[in-house]
Amino acid sequence: SMTLSNLPAGAQASVVGYEACDKAYRHKLMSLGLTRGTTFTVLRRAPLGDPIEIQVRGFSLCLRQGEASVIRIIQEDVCAP
Repeated sequence: SMTLSNLPAGAQASVVGYEACDKAYRHKLMSLGLTRGTTFTVLRRAPLGDPIEIQVRGFSLCLRQGEASVIRIIQEDVCAP
């Protein structure tokens, strides 16, 4: 399955679930707004890929590569105007 850590800058996706991880950790991610069905955009990635900055629910959030690899996503199709 695809995870947030696989997305390039500019990509849009939606959260579909989480990989197996600690319940408290999953709860932390959900409290940051990364619940199922939430759409987000990857704003940018650091030169070495860590951290990743996303825009979710109207704010910017930086996640480490390890955190992003837990979030299962489905990439949105973006149509050019």
